[in-house]
Amino acid sequence: MEPRIGVFVCHCGINIASTVDVKRVVEAIKGYPGVVHAEDYVYMCSDPGQELIRSRIKEKKLNGVVVAACSPTLHEATFRNTVSQVGLNPYRCEIANIREHCSWIHTDRDKATEKAIKIVKSIVEKVKLNDELLPISIPITKRALVIGGGIAGIQAALDIANAGYEVILVEKNPSIGGHMAQLSETFPTLDCAQCILTPKMVEVGQHPNIKLYNYAEVEDLSGYVGNFKVKIRLKASYVDWSKCVGCGVCMEKCPTKVPSEFEMGLTTRKAIYVPFPQAVPNKPVIDRENCLYFKTGKCRICEKVCTFGAIKFDEQDEFVEEEVGAIIVATGYELYPIEKIGEYGGGKYKDVINGLQFERLLSASGPTGGGVQRPSDRKVPKRVAFVSCVGSRDPELHKPYCSKVCCMYLTKHAMLYKHRVPDGEPIVFYIDIRSDGKGYEEFVQRAQEEEHVTYIRGKVSKIYEDNGELVLLAVDTLTGEPLEVRVDMVVLGMAIVPSPAVYELAKKLKIQIDANGFLTEAHPKLRPVETLTPGIFLAGCAHAPKDIPDTVAQASAAASKVLEMFSQKELQHDPMVATVDEDRCSGCGVCVTLCPYGAREIEVKDGKRVAKVNEAKCEGCGSCIAGCPAGACQQRNLKDEQLVNMVKAVLE
Repeated sequence: MEPRIGVFVCHCGINIASTVDVKRVVEAIKGYPGVVHAEDYVYMCSDPGQELIRSRIKEKKLNGVVVAACSPTLHEATFRNTVSQVGLNPYRCEIANIREHCSWIHTDRDKATEKAIKIVKSIVEKVKLNDELLPISIPITKRALVIGGGIAGIQAALDIANAGYEVILVEKNPSIGGHMAQLSETFPTLDCAQCILTPKMVEVGQHPNIKLYNYAEVEDLSGYVGNFKVKIRLKASYVDWSKCVGCGVCMEKCPTKVPSEFEMGLTTRKAIYVPFPQAVPNKPVIDRENCLYFKTGKCRICEKVCTFGAIKFDEQDEFVEEEVGAIIVATGYELYPIEKIGEYGGGKYKDVINGLQFERLLSASGPTGGGVQRPSDRKVPKRVAFVSCVGSRDPELHKPYCSKVCCMYLTKHAMLYKHRVPDGEPIVFYIDIRSDGKGYEEFVQRAQEEEHVTYIRGKVSKIYEDNGELVLLAVDTLTGEPLEVRVDMVVLGMAIVPSPAVYELAKKLKIQIDANGFLTEAHPKLRPVETLTPGIFLAGCAHAPKDIPDTVAQASAAASKVLEMFSQKELQHDPMVATVDEDRCSGCGVCVTLCPYGAREIEVKDGKRVAKVNEAKCEGCGSCIAGCPAGACQQRNLKDEQLVNMVKAVLE
């Protein structure tokens, strides 16, 4: 096919035109071999710009189009859709990125223009040899997997289930609810966390479209978008929940007491336990690590007092496999370990606690029934310091990022402390206040002006104990004065960090994590809930620190992406995947090892070992092509011949 390529150069307002001489690019490309038409327009992505391209394709009988504009991430789909509307195969349209790759990174107009010309020529060479491709069709299993049963996982699961699709919800703990179940009240409305969370937990537990696997973990994942197979480990609870009626006699009679995780170590639980009163499901599990029977072979009191025969000491972990079409990862967060903040006495002084511990002190269902008491002696603290940015915004020693919610929850803590102890004195130490949500700034102002919370701008350098009091050393950065503040208790606004298990889970799911361990989205602006692995989405603090409204919004956004998938009869996958020349393939298996998506396997064909590509799983990354010693791997529309011609065009 003789190339008849049209080149359309965009000014992008002044984004490109201020650095690149657009007219000169057009004139230089007009006489280039294979180019039969070239022109420019101020905004090529606008309706008039797209209509210009469509009309020129018909007038000039173009069989290839190059749009010299911004990143293909932004507008490749736009222009491919444009050309397809007039009968041109969309894969005969390519973007020459002369904005991010040229105008935005140069100041010399002449050099930038020369570079833009070379970029356009290289893409023309690519289009010349582009094949006409058709998307790959993939069937969909219209069931979703949600990993994590906190508020993010709960919201996502309910959104999908209420739309009529089945959901598999996997939670590693004995109950769903996550950290939100530990909160006393939520900012800025100060409504009871349990009051707004519990109805959703109950709805999940009773929903006909939700299969709940709590006390379970994802063991393995195979397959690809629309057709995943997930292996789930059901951890042995040593209690037959089908027989258990939740009477609680076993917990009452159990002689073993250990620190309660839900109460953040402020009180104890039994070795057979339900995490908290509103747990869903409200059935106990046996803590094997602390159960006397598993440690010594003796006891079995719970078994003796259970009249329903629900105790099963011989129970083993079980495995189930489920087929799903999409996955939402909502694995939540943990707090940065307080023990790592030695300068503040973290882990050394009982009355230096973290924010979740203070939440349990404030909670009516907590160890003190909602009364604020010092952990050391159960006395009511008359002066409490709340320290922000502990472990956050500290690239030298701890975490470089802002944990986003600390300013607000410490403000809430100070306000609620004042409500519980009217004659008490709350003091908040802060670097600066970040109140970026709806009603948040007003909430902070209320704390300062109406609740009489004292705010001191300054980072605390050290906390130590002296004569039963905690002493904070700091500098008031507004006055420049050094401070020595004595208090009865200190609450640290600890950094939010990813759940410890997220790294291993990310490897199983083949999704990316960032330098801080949070899951990485496909694009921070345009694809904020998608991962680079199709069919896997993100929600909540697994992605980054965020408050409850943002978490719920992102969970619903992820659910909407799943529903968008499920609304289609079948999925369309980009056909620019890697291929195998079976005549050249030696069956060495190097490409199988290199493929990060598991899209390759070795099969025996006519007695010969050859590599086989699962086109639905291939993302066209090129790892197999770079590693193939026989040169048998090629990528559609990025063949060696094309790449060589593109390089020659740049080097002319």
